[in-house]
Amino acid sequence: MSLKLIDLSQEIFQGMSVFPMHQPTFIMTNMTHEENKRVTGSDKLGFSARNLLISEHGGTHCDAVWEFKPSGATIEDMPIEYFWGSAICIDVSHIPPSRKIEIKDLQEALKHSHQQLTKGDIILLHTGHYDRYFGTEQWQTTYTGLSYEAAKWLAEEGAVNIGVDAPSIDHPEDLDFSGHLICGEYDITNTENLCNLDKIVNKRFLYFGLPLKIRGGSGSPIRAVALVEE
Repeated sequence: MSLKLIDLSQEIFQGMSVFPMHQPTFIMTNMTHEENKRVTGSDKLGFSARNLLISEHGGTHCDAVWEFKPSGATIEDMPIEYFWGSAICIDVSHIPPSRKIEIKDLQEALKHSHQQLTKGDIILLHTGHYDRYFGTEQWQTTYTGLSYEAAKWLAEEGAVNIGVDAPSIDHPEDLDFSGHLICGEYDITNTENLCNLDKIVNKRFLYFGLPLKIRGGSGSPIRAVALVEE
């Protein structure tokens, strides 16, 4: 059996698009190779490093339940199994930004994928938003998202992590943040700002999107990957 690793993560860089209300990303030089040589007195080797100022929700990231539920677990206390394991990706890229993803859409996408959603699964939704609008002004404003009923259906079917190739699992006009509300009600997580989901759509694979072990964290940037059979 041959395995292939597919990167599902966006780059982290200064000037990257960040969801409104979150900290913009800044990258600062801590020390250059030349500066380090002067400090150490070495004429052979210098070390260089940079400092990052980034939101816990910057770039490809996962959420702790505590972000949207004060009594929920912070990121370091959430079950590690929510961030890696058996996963499926279904195609909802035909759903326009003008409406939400509904239960019927999920059921039809699952049927088309020839996959089944089982208890403990991670499910990724290929909305196509990354391919259409990443790097444009529409990235943060024009995408679809889960209705309350659809998010609840996923949770009740056993999903422990709902991922999307968009800034949020919620529709941008949904000020109730229905997907996050359901994650809080069922104490599960969600993953946002994924990419390359077109490469794994309608497949089952092994997913890894491990968070940093941030004490009291409301979420964490991740390096999300899919391990698939070729």
